[in-house]
Amino acid sequence: MKFNKEEIIKLEYKLIEAIKKSDIDFFEKILHDDLYFLAPNGILITKQMDLDSHKSKQMIVEELTPSFENLTIIDEIAISIMTYETKGMMLGNPIQGKFRYIRNWKVFPDSIKIISGACLKIE
Repeated sequence: MKFNKEEIIKLEYKLIEAIKKSDIDFFEKILHDDLYFLAPNGILITKQMDLDSHKSKQMIVEELTPSFENLTIIDEIAISIMTYETKGMMLGNPIQGKFRYIRNWKVFPDSIKIISGACLKIE
């Protein structure tokens, strides 16, 4: 399986809709089982932790406005950079502001999955 920039951009926007709706089925498909994601507070999040936060409604998204910044493809890895204006709650703590996300997407024989990422508050 190969991928192109347009396909990754579409997946990024599908991910945004899934985040807004806490779409567990989509997360199950798109997140690699060995995913690591670095949160703005330095906590390392696994796929299971991410799924659990959505299942338990500890992740509440009130607003999520994306802005696409960059996408680079290197062999079977795509590196996407997005900025979000965000408002909501995570684990009982309010989150609000502008955040920059970097995600690493990898093509597998039968699918494309997020293998890692990080998020930083920029305002």
